[in-house]
Amino acid sequence: MDANCYVEQVQKIPTTGERQNLTAVQLAVWGMGCPNCAKRVSNGLLALEGVLSAEVDHTTGFAFVEYNNRLVSTPDLLQAVAQAGDNGRHKYIAMLLEEASL
Repeated sequence: MDANCYVEQVQKIPTTGERQNLTAVQLAVWGMGCPNCAKRVSNGLLALEGVLSAEVDHTTGFAFVEYNNRLVSTPDLLQAVAQAGDNGRHKYIAMLLEEASL
């Protein structure tokens, strides 16, 4: 793990509005090589209004995301993953594996 790659994990407190119309998805994420990559992807997802939680594991390549489906869409989540690596050093790609209403 590169010392210049360190990422601080974002902590999010969801609003009451974000806690409605909940959907959960599992994403496959490619391009993660270390725990900081997982934090970077998680932070990108949590930055979206409507995302309640994002658990990302670089060893399995999976992300589990809970979100309000009226505030954010699956394509928004996939785009957030791609943008999380949009710094020239990292490239992440995500694909929807499973979706369920909560």
